[in-house]
Amino acid sequence: MVEKTKILLVCSAGMSTSLLMTNMEEAAKEKGTEVEIQAMSSTAANKYLAKENVDILLLGPQVRFMKAKYEKKLANTDTVLDVIDMQDYGKVDGAKVLESALQLKQESL
Repeated sequence: MVEKTKILLVCSAGMSTSLLMTNMEEAAKEKGTEVEIQAMSSTAANKYLAKENVDILLLGPQVRFMKAKYEKKLANTDTVLDVIDMQDYGKVDGAKVLESALQLKQESL
């Protein structure tokens, strides 16, 4: 059985990443890629990461200033961290963001 790749999208309130999450899930379904994607605010993400592991953490461009904080938090994990490309985010291009995320994970192995 193939394990699902767990992706967490983080933005200020979790609202703007929700649509992106839906588009990423549709893109994954079309590709036959097993993923579990969640979108939430940075406050909720901090609580979530305290008890759950994720494979990929993507920050919305509006919270890129939090990258250093998440790098510290994830220092002893295998979680890949990056900021979502501003153009892909603005276009809500789920396929492109998913592809970038999975590529990052592959490069980290």
